[in-house]
Amino acid sequence: MSGASTSLPLDALGDYLRAQGLAGTGPLAATVLAGGQSNPTFRITTAEGRNYVLRKKPPGALIASAHAIDREYRVMRALQDTAVPVPRMLAYCDDAALLGTPFYVMEFLQGRVLMDQSLPGVEPAERTAIYREMNRVIAALHAVDYAAVGLADYGKPGNYVGRQVARWSRQCREATVPVTPAMERLMDWLPQHLPQDDETTLVHGDYRLDNLVFHPSEPRVIGVLDWELSTLGHPLADLAYQCMAWRIPPTLWRGIGGLDLAALGIPQESEYMGWYEQVTGRQAAEHWDFYLAYNLFRMAAILHGIAQRAQDGNAAAADAVETGAKAGPLAELGWEAAQRYMAGRQ
Repeated sequence: MSGASTSLPLDALGDYLRAQGLAGTGPLAATVLAGGQSNPTFRITTAEGRNYVLRKKPPGALIASAHAIDREYRVMRALQDTAVPVPRMLAYCDDAALLGTPFYVMEFLQGRVLMDQSLPGVEPAERTAIYREMNRVIAALHAVDYAAVGLADYGKPGNYVGRQVARWSRQCREATVPVTPAMERLMDWLPQHLPQDDETTLVHGDYRLDNLVFHPSEPRVIGVLDWELSTLGHPLADLAYQCMAWRIPPTLWRGIGGLDLAALGIPQESEYMGWYEQVTGRQAAEHWDFYLAYNLFRMAAILHGIAQRAQDGNAAAADAVETGAKAGPLAELGWEAAQRYMAGRQ
Protein backbone atom coordinates (compact mmCIF):
# COMPACT_ATOMS: atom_id res chain seq x y z
CA MET A 1 0.00 0.00 0.00
CA SER A 2 1.46 3.34 -0.94
CA GLY A 3 0.62 6.81 -2.01
CA ALA A 4 0.63 10.40 -0.90
CA SER A 5 -2.28 10.03 1.55
CA THR A 6 -0.05 9.29 4.51
CA SER A 7 -1.66 11.72 6.97
CA LEU A 8 1.85 12.77 8.04
CA PRO A 9 2.67 16.50 8.25
CA LEU A 10 5.81 16.19 6.16
CA ASP A 11 7.01 19.79 6.63
CA ALA A 12 7.05 19.41 10.42
CA LEU A 13 8.66 15.99 10.11
CA GLY A 14 11.30 17.40 7.78
CA ASP A 15 12.19 20.09 10.32
CA TYR A 16 12.50 17.43 13.03
CA LEU A 17 14.71 15.14 10.92
CA ARG A 18 16.95 18.04 9.93
CA ALA A 19 17.37 18.93 13.60
CA GLN A 20 18.46 15.33 14.22
CA GLY A 21 20.94 15.48 11.33
CA LEU A 22 18.95 12.90 9.38
CA ALA A 23 17.81 14.99 6.40
CA GLY A 24 18.92 17.86 4.18
CA THR A 25 16.91 20.85 3.05
CA GLY A 26 14.79 19.15 0.37
CA PRO A 27 11.25 17.81 0.70
CA LEU A 28 10.40 14.38 2.11
CA ALA A 29 8.35 11.61 0.56
CA ALA A 30 6.38 9.10 2.63
CA THR A 31 4.93 5.68 1.79
CA VAL A 32 2.61 3.68 4.02
CA LEU A 33 4.18 0.34 5.00
CA ALA A 34 1.65 -0.89 7.56
CA GLY A 35 -1.46 0.32 9.31
CA GLY A 36 -4.67 -1.41 10.29
CA GLN A 37 -4.65 -2.65 13.86
CA SER A 38 -0.89 -2.24 14.36
CA ASN A 39 1.21 0.85 14.82
CA PRO A 40 1.10 2.92 11.59
CA THR A 41 4.44 2.50 9.84
CA PHE A 42 5.90 4.58 7.02
CA ARG A 43 8.92 4.60 4.75
CA ILE A 44 10.41 8.08 4.70
CA THR A 45 12.66 9.12 1.79
CA THR A 46 14.67 12.31 1.91
CA ALA A 47 15.50 14.44 -1.10
CA GLU A 48 19.08 13.12 -0.83
CA GLY A 49 17.84 9.54 -1.21
CA ARG A 50 18.20 8.43 2.40
CA ASN A 51 15.51 5.98 3.58
CA TYR A 52 14.13 5.54 7.07
CA VAL A 53 11.21 3.80 8.73
CA LEU A 54 8.93 5.85 10.97
CA ARG A 55 6.61 4.03 13.36
CA LYS A 56 4.02 5.89 15.42
CA LYS A 57 1.17 5.25 17.80
CA PRO A 58 -2.27 5.22 16.19
CA PRO A 59 -4.52 8.20 16.94
CA GLY A 60 -7.44 8.05 19.36
CA ALA A 61 -8.10 6.37 22.69
CA LEU A 62 -5.91 3.30 23.22
CA ILE A 63 -5.64 0.51 25.77
CA ALA A 64 -2.96 1.62 28.22
CA SER A 65 -0.52 -1.23 27.49
CA ALA A 66 -1.12 -1.38 23.72
CA HIS A 67 0.92 0.20 20.91
CA ALA A 68 3.89 0.71 23.23
CA ILE A 69 6.28 2.14 20.67
CA ASP A 70 8.49 3.49 23.47
CA ARG A 71 9.12 -0.13 24.52
CA GLU A 72 9.79 -1.17 20.93
CA TYR A 73 12.36 1.59 20.58
CA ARG A 74 13.93 0.77 23.93
CA VAL A 75 14.34 -2.97 23.34
CA MET A 76 15.74 -2.61 19.81
CA ARG A 77 18.17 0.06 20.99
CA ALA A 78 19.27 -2.22 23.84
CA LEU A 79 19.85 -5.10 21.41
CA GLN A 80 21.90 -2.97 18.98
CA ASP A 81 25.25 -4.60 19.73
CA THR A 82 24.10 -8.13 20.57
CA ALA A 83 23.83 -11.25 18.41
CA VAL A 84 20.16 -10.40 17.75
CA PRO A 85 19.89 -8.49 14.44
CA VAL A 86 17.74 -5.37 14.74
CA PRO A 87 17.46 -2.13 12.75
CA ARG A 88 19.50 0.76 14.10
CA MET A 89 17.40 3.17 16.17
CA LEU A 90 17.88 6.80 15.14
CA ALA A 91 15.43 9.01 17.05
CA TYR A 92 12.50 8.84 19.46
CA CYS A 93 10.00 11.68 19.90
CA ASP A 94 7.36 11.65 22.65
CA ASP A 95 6.03 15.09 21.70
CA ALA A 96 2.56 14.30 20.33
CA ALA A 97 2.21 17.84 19.01
CA LEU A 98 4.58 17.11 16.13
CA LEU A 99 2.85 14.21 14.32
CA GLY A 100 -0.24 13.75 16.48
CA THR A 101 1.20 10.84 18.46
CA PRO A 102 4.67 9.79 19.69
CA PHE A 103 6.92 8.13 17.08
CA TYR A 104 10.37 6.77 16.44
CA VAL A 105 12.68 6.66 13.43
CA MET A 106 14.92 3.72 12.54
CA GLU A 107 17.03 2.62 9.61
CA PHE A 108 15.28 1.10 6.60
CA LEU A 109 16.40 -2.47 5.94
CA GLN A 110 16.65 -3.44 2.30
CA GLY A 111 15.70 -7.12 2.34
CA ARG A 112 12.97 -9.74 2.08
CA VAL A 113 9.91 -10.18 4.29
CA LEU A 114 8.65 -13.71 3.67
CA MET A 115 4.94 -13.94 4.47
CA ASP A 116 4.08 -17.59 3.76
CA GLN A 117 5.72 -20.11 6.10
CA SER A 118 5.70 -22.79 3.38
CA LEU A 119 8.07 -20.47 1.42
CA PRO A 120 6.62 -20.93 -2.09
CA GLY A 121 9.11 -20.53 -4.92
CA VAL A 122 12.09 -21.29 -2.68
CA GLU A 123 14.36 -24.29 -3.20
CA PRO A 124 14.16 -26.98 -0.47
CA ALA A 125 17.78 -26.45 0.62
CA GLU A 126 17.18 -22.74 1.11
CA ARG A 127 13.96 -23.47 3.04
CA THR A 128 16.00 -25.59 5.43
CA ALA A 129 18.57 -22.80 5.76
CA ILE A 130 15.86 -20.19 6.43
CA TYR A 131 14.34 -22.31 9.21
CA ARG A 132 17.79 -22.91 10.70
CA GLU A 133 18.40 -19.18 10.71
CA MET A 134 15.07 -18.45 12.41
CA ASN A 135 16.03 -20.97 15.05
CA ARG A 136 19.49 -19.45 15.50
CA VAL A 137 18.07 -15.97 16.02
CA ILE A 138 15.45 -16.94 18.63
CA ALA A 139 18.10 -18.92 20.51
CA ALA A 140 20.35 -15.83 20.42
CA LEU A 141 17.51 -13.69 21.77
CA HIS A 142 16.96 -16.04 24.70
CA ALA A 143 20.71 -15.95 25.45
CA VAL A 144 20.84 -12.15 25.88
CA ASP A 145 21.77 -11.04 29.38
CA TYR A 146 18.82 -8.66 29.67
CA ALA A 147 20.16 -6.96 32.80
CA ALA A 148 23.52 -6.30 31.17
CA VAL A 149 21.87 -4.53 28.20
CA GLY A 150 19.78 -2.33 30.50
CA LEU A 151 16.49 -4.24 30.46
CA ALA A 152 16.36 -5.52 34.04
CA ASP A 153 13.10 -3.61 34.58
CA TYR A 154 11.59 -4.42 31.16
CA GLY A 155 9.07 -6.84 32.70
CA LYS A 156 8.32 -8.88 35.80
CA PRO A 157 10.58 -11.91 36.23
CA GLY A 158 8.79 -15.16 37.04
CA ASN A 159 5.28 -16.60 36.52
CA TYR A 160 5.04 -15.18 33.00
CA VAL A 161 2.66 -17.83 31.69
CA GLY A 162 0.43 -17.68 34.76
CA ARG A 163 0.08 -13.92 34.43
CA GLN A 164 -0.61 -14.17 30.68
CA VAL A 165 -3.29 -16.83 31.18
CA ALA A 166 -5.00 -14.67 33.81
CA ARG A 167 -4.86 -11.60 31.57
CA TRP A 168 -6.32 -13.24 28.48
CA SER A 169 -8.91 -15.19 30.46
CA ARG A 170 -10.11 -11.97 32.06
CA GLN A 171 -10.44 -10.33 28.63
CA CYS A 172 -12.44 -13.28 27.28
CA ARG A 173 -14.76 -13.35 30.29
CA GLU A 174 -15.41 -9.61 30.06
CA ALA A 175 -16.42 -9.87 26.40
CA THR A 176 -20.03 -10.16 25.29
CA VAL A 177 -19.16 -12.49 22.39
CA PRO A 178 -19.58 -15.99 23.88
CA VAL A 179 -16.48 -18.15 24.23
CA THR A 180 -16.48 -21.71 22.92
CA PRO A 181 -16.46 -24.79 25.18
CA ALA A 182 -12.80 -25.44 24.30
CA MET A 183 -11.89 -21.89 25.42
CA GLU A 184 -13.76 -22.41 28.69
CA ARG A 185 -11.93 -25.69 29.29
CA LEU A 186 -8.53 -24.09 28.60
CA MET A 187 -9.24 -21.16 30.92
CA ASP A 188 -9.98 -23.64 33.71
CA TRP A 189 -7.20 -26.11 32.87
CA LEU A 190 -4.17 -23.92 32.16
CA PRO A 191 -3.80 -22.28 35.63
CA GLN A 192 -3.97 -25.70 37.28
CA HIS A 193 -1.15 -27.22 35.19
CA LEU A 194 1.54 -24.52 35.08
CA PRO A 195 4.95 -26.23 34.80
CA GLN A 196 7.44 -25.66 37.61
CA ASP A 197 10.33 -25.08 35.15
CA ASP A 198 10.07 -21.31 35.51
CA GLU A 199 12.82 -19.29 33.81
CA THR A 200 13.07 -15.68 32.68
CA THR A 201 14.68 -14.34 29.52
CA LEU A 202 13.93 -11.56 27.09
CA VAL A 203 11.08 -12.76 24.83
CA HIS A 204 9.78 -11.32 21.57
CA GLY A 205 6.15 -12.34 22.08
CA ASP A 206 5.31 -12.47 18.36
CA TYR A 207 8.30 -14.27 16.85
CA ARG A 208 7.34 -15.58 13.42
CA LEU A 209 8.62 -15.63 9.84
CA ASP A 210 6.90 -12.46 8.65
CA ASN A 211 8.32 -10.40 11.52
CA LEU A 212 11.84 -11.03 10.21
CA VAL A 213 13.72 -9.23 7.44
CA PHE A 214 16.04 -11.51 5.50
CA HIS A 215 19.05 -10.49 3.42
CA PRO A 216 18.02 -9.85 -0.22
CA SER A 217 19.72 -13.04 -1.46
CA GLU A 218 21.07 -14.96 1.55
CA PRO A 219 19.14 -17.02 4.14
CA ARG A 220 20.26 -14.59 6.83
CA VAL A 221 18.12 -12.45 9.14
CA ILE A 222 19.19 -8.80 9.05
CA GLY A 223 16.44 -7.52 11.33
CA VAL A 224 13.79 -8.70 13.79
CA LEU A 225 10.78 -6.38 13.77
CA ASP A 226 7.51 -5.78 15.69
CA TRP A 227 8.64 -5.91 19.32
CA GLU A 228 5.34 -4.54 20.64
CA LEU A 229 4.65 -7.69 22.72
CA SER A 230 8.22 -8.15 23.94
CA THR A 231 8.87 -8.43 27.68
CA LEU A 232 10.66 -10.59 30.22
CA GLY A 233 9.11 -14.05 30.00
CA HIS A 234 9.57 -17.78 29.58
CA PRO A 235 11.79 -18.75 26.63
CA LEU A 236 9.95 -22.01 25.88
CA ALA A 237 6.63 -20.18 25.74
CA ASP A 238 8.23 -17.82 23.19
CA LEU A 239 9.58 -20.73 21.12
CA ALA A 240 6.28 -22.64 21.25
CA TYR A 241 4.48 -19.57 19.90
CA GLN A 242 6.46 -19.89 16.68
CA CYS A 243 6.05 -23.66 16.67
CA MET A 244 2.24 -23.45 16.72
CA ALA A 245 2.67 -23.27 12.95
CA TRP A 246 3.41 -27.01 12.79
CA ARG A 247 0.01 -27.74 14.40
CA ILE A 248 -2.14 -25.28 12.42
CA PRO A 249 -3.21 -26.11 8.85
CA PRO A 250 -2.74 -23.29 6.31
CA THR A 251 -6.49 -23.38 5.60
CA LEU A 252 -7.15 -22.20 9.17
CA TRP A 253 -4.38 -19.74 10.03
CA ARG A 254 -0.77 -19.02 8.93
CA GLY A 255 0.40 -22.59 9.52
CA ILE A 256 2.23 -25.47 7.85
CA GLY A 257 0.30 -28.30 9.55
CA GLY A 258 -0.41 -31.20 7.21
CA LEU A 259 2.04 -30.12 4.47
CA ASP A 260 4.67 -32.50 3.07
CA LEU A 261 7.50 -30.93 5.03
CA ALA A 262 10.15 -33.41 3.91
CA ALA A 263 9.49 -32.60 0.26
CA LEU A 264 9.52 -28.88 1.02
CA GLY A 265 12.80 -29.04 2.94
CA ILE A 266 11.14 -27.72 6.11
CA PRO A 267 12.20 -29.46 9.34
CA GLN A 268 9.72 -31.42 11.41
CA GLU A 269 8.71 -29.73 14.65
CA SER A 270 10.80 -32.19 16.68
CA GLU A 271 13.88 -31.42 14.57
CA TYR A 272 13.35 -27.68 14.96
CA MET A 273 13.04 -28.11 18.73
CA GLY A 274 16.18 -30.24 18.70
CA TRP A 275 18.20 -27.48 17.03
CA TYR A 276 17.12 -25.07 19.78
CA GLU A 277 17.89 -27.57 22.54
CA GLN A 278 21.39 -28.20 21.13
CA VAL A 279 22.28 -24.51 21.10
CA THR A 280 20.63 -23.43 24.37
CA GLY A 281 20.95 -26.54 26.52
CA ARG A 282 17.27 -26.24 27.46
CA GLN A 283 15.05 -29.32 27.42
CA ALA A 284 11.90 -28.31 25.58
CA ALA A 285 10.11 -31.64 25.25
CA GLU A 286 8.88 -32.32 28.80
CA HIS A 287 6.26 -29.56 28.94
CA TRP A 288 6.03 -28.87 25.21
CA ASP A 289 2.32 -29.66 24.78
CA PHE A 290 1.49 -27.39 27.72
CA TYR A 291 3.27 -24.47 26.05
CA LEU A 292 1.51 -25.24 22.75
CA ALA A 293 -1.86 -25.34 24.56
CA TYR A 294 -1.06 -22.01 26.21
CA ASN A 295 -0.08 -20.32 22.94
CA LEU A 296 -3.07 -21.66 21.03
CA PHE A 297 -5.28 -20.34 23.84
CA ARG A 298 -3.50 -16.97 23.75
CA MET A 299 -3.94 -16.68 19.98
CA ALA A 300 -7.58 -17.74 20.25
CA ALA A 301 -8.10 -15.06 22.92
CA ILE A 302 -6.54 -12.40 20.67
CA LEU A 303 -8.85 -13.42 17.81
CA HIS A 304 -11.80 -13.50 20.20
CA GLY A 305 -10.99 -9.87 20.98
CA ILE A 306 -11.08 -9.08 17.26
CA ALA A 307 -14.51 -10.78 17.06
CA GLN A 308 -15.66 -8.58 19.93
CA ARG A 309 -14.47 -5.42 18.18
CA ALA A 310 -16.23 -6.56 15.00
CA GLN A 311 -19.47 -7.03 16.93
CA ASP A 312 -19.03 -3.63 18.56
CA GLY A 313 -18.51 -2.07 15.14
CA ASN A 314 -15.02 -0.67 15.76
CA ALA A 315 -12.75 -3.28 14.19
CA ALA A 316 -10.03 -1.75 12.02
CA ALA A 317 -9.69 -4.62 9.54
CA ALA A 318 -12.35 -5.41 6.95
CA ASP A 319 -12.00 -9.16 7.56
CA ALA A 320 -12.42 -8.89 11.35
CA VAL A 321 -15.50 -11.14 11.48
CA GLU A 322 -13.77 -13.85 9.46
CA THR A 323 -10.61 -13.53 11.55
CA GLY A 324 -12.49 -13.61 14.83
CA ALA A 325 -14.28 -16.80 13.78
CA LYS A 326 -10.93 -18.64 13.84
CA ALA A 327 -10.76 -18.35 17.64
CA GLY A 328 -12.89 -21.45 18.18
CA PRO A 329 -10.90 -23.82 15.94
CA LEU A 330 -7.61 -22.61 17.44
CA ALA A 331 -8.95 -23.25 20.93
CA GLU A 332 -9.91 -26.77 19.84
CA LEU A 333 -6.30 -27.36 18.78
CA GLY A 334 -5.21 -25.96 22.14
CA TRP A 335 -7.44 -28.38 24.02
CA GLU A 336 -6.05 -31.27 21.95
CA ALA A 337 -2.55 -30.21 23.05
CA ALA A 338 -3.73 -30.07 26.68
CA GLN A 339 -5.10 -33.60 26.41
CA ARG A 340 -1.83 -34.82 24.90
CA TYR A 341 0.03 -33.22 27.79
CA MET A 342 -2.15 -34.97 30.34
CA ALA A 343 -1.86 -38.33 28.55
CA GLY A 344 1.93 -38.02 28.45
CA ARG A 345 2.13 -37.47 32.22
CA GLN A 346 0.16 -40.55 33.25
